[in-house]
Amino acid sequence: MGRQDIVAEIPRLRRYARALTGDAVRADDLVQDTLERALGKWALWRPGNLRAWLFSIMHNLFVNQARSLRLVDYPGDAALPDLPTRATQSDALELRDFARSLARLPEEQREVLLLVALEDLSYEDTAKILDVPVGTVMSRLSRGRERLRALLSGDEPAETPLKVVK
Repeated sequence: MGRQDIVAEIPRLRRYARALTGDAVRADDLVQDTLERALGKWALWRPGNLRAWLFSIMHNLFVNQARSLRLVDYPGDAALPDLPTRATQSDALELRDFARSLARLPEEQREVLLLVALEDLSYEDTAKILDVPVGTVMSRLSRGRERLRALLSGDEPAETPLKVVK
């Protein structure tokens, strides 16, 4: 396993970075930072799932950059259009609606949804990347899918108050 294996993961890294940042330039910078860190820390890598290791590096860099710049990736309701409606005119409109709905998900749900559904990672690998328990991954995935379904159908889910359990 060598640098060729890292190069083979670049398309997946770019896709995930683009989904995280929502901006092509920031995504390319994030991929470059990830690759630089991975090559610099190559001696620390233990044989296993290279993709999960690279995604872990990317996720940690993204979180650290967001904290240091005090950026909020979610632009808020004012910057987003009204809830999308089912577009039947063309695939481009459906894709646009999907991207906007995906952007409306909380970051935690969006990350899990992208890693499991788009990148086809296991729950265990996703849990390692995000440094959360597997049960948290499953919970966030379930809530994310439910909310995404509601957003795409035009039915914003009602906020459900949390029950206090004693």
